[in-house]
Amino acid sequence: MKTTNRAEEVAKALAQVVDPETGLDIMRMDLIHGLEVSDSGDVSLVFRPSSPVCPMAYPLGNAVKTKVQGIDWVKNVTIKVENFRNAEHLESLLNAVGRKAVR
Repeated sequence: MKTTNRAEEVAKALAQVVDPETGLDIMRMDLIHGLEVSDSGDVSLVFRPSSPVCPMAYPLGNAVKTKVQGIDWVKNVTIKVENFRNAEHLESLLNAVGRKAVR
């Protein structure tokens, strides 16, 4: 599968993550930036919660990680968090848990 198709697959999966406060998916809300996908199964992206004090940042960040990890060919997900007062803390939690085992 070409990298472009894989990026589209990740974007479609992320469009299934809905912010419960707005009822909109995170792709429509423009909360995901810099999506990069490698042929080896690495995915990296930037998650920007809707405000620096977004009350849904932690559950949405977790949903992003879970949704991307649920794609069969994905081996590793790296998430950078921006525009959030606890960005470093959230980023460390998201990147510390649940690395996929190599298949």
